[in-house]
Amino acid sequence: MATKKKWSAKVTTASTYPEEGLFTRSASTIARSLASEEVSPKGPASGMRMLNFYINRAGKNLSDERKSELEKAKSLLSEIIARHKGKEAAKHQA
Repeated sequence: MATKKKWSAKVTTASTYPEEGLFTRSASTIARSLASEEVSPKGPASGMRMLNFYINRAGKNLSDERKSELEKAKSLLSEIIARHKGKEAAKHQA
């Protein structure tokens, strides 16, 4: 007889996902959306993980033009993450 698995912790956060078709848009749109609290409530770094996951999973089937646009989105998102970290550091020093 199988026993039910019990979770060791209660999950209180809602799962977030980027909107459908986001990764087919422009680099700036992708970066802004993934950095938003609506899509990435834990901060823009979680948006970077979503983007990297998409690139790694779909990368073989993407055109070179699309890959370059996604790489551009990664660099824009990296800049946003750096600014976010700078604001966090300034907040902790104050």
